[in-house]
Amino acid sequence: MGEDGRLGPRKPGPEHGDRPRRPAWPAQPPIAPAVPPQSRGGLPGAAPGAAEGGGAEAWENPFVRWMRTPRPEAGPGIWRLGHVPRPPEEPDRISDRQLLGGAAFALLSGLIVWSLCWNGVITIWLWPFDWITLDSWRGSAPMVVAGYIYYGLFILLLVYVFGRAGRWQEVWTRFLAPVLSNPQADRSPEEAEAEDPVAWPELRAAGLVGEAEVLGGAARAGGMNDVDLARIGRAWESVRARPERLRAFADSVRRDGPAACPHPSGLRDIGRRAYRHDLVTGQVRVGAAPDDKRNPHAYRGGAVALETGLLGTGLLAVGPAGNVIGDRVTGPVAELLCLQALAGRAAVVVVGAAGAPLGDDDAYDVVIRIADPSSPHDLDLYGGTADPDEAAALLAEALLGGDEADWAHARPAVTALGQLIGAYQAAYGSLPGVSELRGLLDGDRAALAALRRDCTAVAEGKPYGGPDGGTGGAGGTHDGEDAYAADRAVAALRELDARERQLSRPGDIGALLAGRLAVLDRPAFARFFDTRGRGRQFSMRALEHPMRVRIVLPEGTHAEASRVLARLLLAQFTAAAPARSDRSLFAALVLDDAARTASPESVRAISRLRAAHAGVVLGLHGMADVAEPVRGPLLAAVGCRMVLTGVSTWDGRHFAEAWGAEWVEAEDVTHVPKVSGGLIRRLVRWVRQVFTGTKATSRSVTVRTVERERWSASELANTLPPGHAVLSVTTVGGERTPPVLVDLHR
Repeated sequence: MGEDGRLGPRKPGPEHGDRPRRPAWPAQPPIAPAVPPQSRGGLPGAAPGAAEGGGAEAWENPFVRWMRTPRPEAGPGIWRLGHVPRPPEEPDRISDRQLLGGAAFALLSGLIVWSLCWNGVITIWLWPFDWITLDSWRGSAPMVVAGYIYYGLFILLLVYVFGRAGRWQEVWTRFLAPVLSNPQADRSPEEAEAEDPVAWPELRAAGLVGEAEVLGGAARAGGMNDVDLARIGRAWESVRARPERLRAFADSVRRDGPAACPHPSGLRDIGRRAYRHDLVTGQVRVGAAPDDKRNPHAYRGGAVALETGLLGTGLLAVGPAGNVIGDRVTGPVAELLCLQALAGRAAVVVVGAAGAPLGDDDAYDVVIRIADPSSPHDLDLYGGTADPDEAAALLAEALLGGDEADWAHARPAVTALGQLIGAYQAAYGSLPGVSELRGLLDGDRAALAALRRDCTAVAEGKPYGGPDGGTGGAGGTHDGEDAYAADRAVAALRELDARERQLSRPGDIGALLAGRLAVLDRPAFARFFDTRGRGRQFSMRALEHPMRVRIVLPEGTHAEASRVLARLLLAQFTAAAPARSDRSLFAALVLDDAARTASPESVRAISRLRAAHAGVVLGLHGMADVAEPVRGPLLAAVGCRMVLTGVSTWDGRHFAEAWGAEWVEAEDVTHVPKVSGGLIRRLVRWVRQVFTGTKATSRSVTVRTVERERWSASELANTLPPGHAVLSVTTVGGERTPPVLVDLHR
């Protein structure tokens, strides 16, 4: 652990195995991206895009086909790999069958008319010659030429008339023109190579021809994977931003080939993958949108994906109990962000219980198993901050943020914690641990007296007793020349006086905070949350590096402690992400179970993450896990909202209100008994009624434009098919999509 509170890269050890920091080239892992047999979509062991590539030469390896697969621009949330945009929606567009049938009927009719005219059955087309010519002129050369001209004009007239009737121009535009057009034929070999991603045209344009040949040869030989492509692309982006890095980049590519510019862990893949990824666009596929009339036209029949440009606005997913959220939402997102971290594009912290489908431990650089003595890493209780006021705010949010009844105590709690944490830091030079802070909050007279004695010693420039009872503890000794330390100790004594006065008053906040903190002051957590720099601690301040962190909460044995830790991690993340000096990395926090973590302060902090190139992913089993006053603000704070099958109508009501309504055309059909007509008609209707038992009615249709909910609470709760979800997304640029029905099994 560094002096700045950051956890360094994972070192080889017995718990992780000895991994080389920089694998030698060309000894490469298998080409990727690969799809395991249990993955949804694609063939087992085939690279994503192999099925979509189409038109590639048979001898090309799957990775080259994947690189060359088109990725056209598309709307937010559309899977772009091999995407074929749908033609614009035309309300009056006739079906293909009707169009072809009408064209064939018009063609047949035109041939029949021409045949009848040619055989003399219809002679009206010859009449003009009979009117204006003499019998002696017929058979002469000028008349023969004029006749052929007239025949040609008449044929053109037939083609025009029956072509318009059969819509042949639309047939040409819809079916024939796309087949006959070949834009590739007009391109020269030089232009084709300049657009081939395998040739690395960006490097060639910058004069790095040899480096481009090295990378292109590795791709064709199967020695490169998608993480290499994204990682080197990220390094090249940094070179364009800072040209002084060009030489180092070129040296690394020539020396290491596709292993150039490595991740600090030296890894180039996460091993086993369970989901479909495209690191060129930074997307993970989560399902497909059925061809349903409730879906927007551009999304029907296409695949749906998530990416960092959407996750930057926040994602809230609500689904039934079990691992459905993890398997369909947080699992794919966590795997995507881990791959993005290996490519140097993201830093991710994934939080969930043991057994949650959030990937194997080998997919992460740091694994923290709270309450597990074998855990290789520890968690910083204060998120790496040295400011006692910030530490107090983070801890108060964790202890009181989950319950609506406690929100009124938030400000007094921050004040009380800040008084004690500040005094402890002034006396000992470090922040208090869980046991020390609990004793001070609970009004332990001996602990308060010792803290006062040591603060007085610092203020007077004398040696002080350490927090363990000896002299020269964590803070060392102060010689009186450190005026800042002395002034801070004097201020801390005033804060201690105020705190002790509060202890004697009824309803003091300290007892409540001490009771909440007691859930972390258990023997199972004895080796965790150390504040004196012992052990390997992780803090959120390390998110300036492309780290992959997995935090396992003990929800099975310490449920309340897990809730406190989840709120603490959310508070630490929302404070650390905007404070980063380098925001080029996308920082993300994935909470597989975010029950009782939302509070007014955390909701406000989540809405500010969009501007900090960061985002959170929150999974909930139901909106009942969120206090009533913040349910609406939470849905407004996140830009991406997802409802899975199995929600209740109460949960669906919140999403239906968030998605709003739209104007649609509604048809009102009325049936009125027929009473018009003469005696015969009435007699016929009477006989029909006798035999059928129904009255003859006339059908009247009225079309009105009405405002209707996009998805009603009843539809979300009762008509959503199994394995489906309704998803709406928002980009960091503000572009929104209406809710889309998604089949999560496709």
